[in-house]
Amino acid sequence: MKRHQNFLLLLAVVLLTALPLWLVQKPAADAVGQPVELFAGADNKAKDLIGEIDPNYRPWFKPLMEPASAEIASLLFALQAALGAGFIGYYLGVSVTRERMQREAQMCAEKKLSAD
Repeated sequence: MKRHQNFLLLLAVVLLTALPLWLVQKPAADAVGQPVELFAGADNKAKDLIGEIDPNYRPWFKPLMEPASAEIASLLFALQAALGAGFIGYYLGVSVTRERMQREAQMCAEKKLSAD
């Protein structure tokens, strides 16, 4: 019961953080008419470079949903990285603890055998 409750709380936090930011309207264009991009990353630079190399290039597919702005995309990327790091840290912690407990159980068994 507690495990499911923790998972549901974590899911609620993620949804309450991501959904409002994802569904917000895109910011208005600047005075020249260019879209405002505060956090343009490597993806945009790669797209521009591909456009320079091959002007006729067409992407293979379009995303199902796009975040309203680059800030939200950055937030979602950071959230994904944090969840991945948390999972890896949890897995390593469980593995180390399991190994330690197995060694302690083996030492106790050996002491019991030597005492007999």
